[in-house]
Amino acid sequence: MIINIFTDGACSGNPGKGGYGIVMKVPEKNYEKHFSQGFRLTTNNRMELLGVIVALEKLKSTENDIHIYTDSKYVADAINKNWISAWVRKGFKNIKNPDLWKRLLPLLKTHKTTFHWIKGHAGHEENEICDQLAVKAAQSEPLQIDDFFENQRDGGLFDK
Repeated sequence: MIINIFTDGACSGNPGKGGYGIVMKVPEKNYEKHFSQGFRLTTNNRMELLGVIVALEKLKSTENDIHIYTDSKYVADAINKNWISAWVRKGFKNIKNPDLWKRLLPLLKTHKTTFHWIKGHAGHEENEICDQLAVKAAQSEPLQIDDFFENQRDGGLFDK
């Protein structure tokens, strides 16, 4: 079975309030589900990446072909151009968002994924829905705390 996952991240300020949006579709079963979450202080790239991670973590089976559609060159190129392998060899030294890349790695080994880059804000229906979900999540309350980012960025000076 094929599962199509569409993701997008948004941030108001970079860093700033952010969120991700996910649309998951299983055409064979005419199934569609939406997910989103907002964070009080994060970056756009973290939200782009977290959307992919959360979507893969929600899958109950590893037997499906997963097609991930993202408008993030950062995410798509890291996988499709295999930058991530070099980052692993270097122990993620000087790589941004190592916590999220390390969280993604086992998911990529577990699931059969294909990443597709799509142009953002170009009228792609699912991408537009993901963008709306991400923006709305970033504006919602209560916002979650992106612990790793806040602790890394400010030496743990933010309250929890």
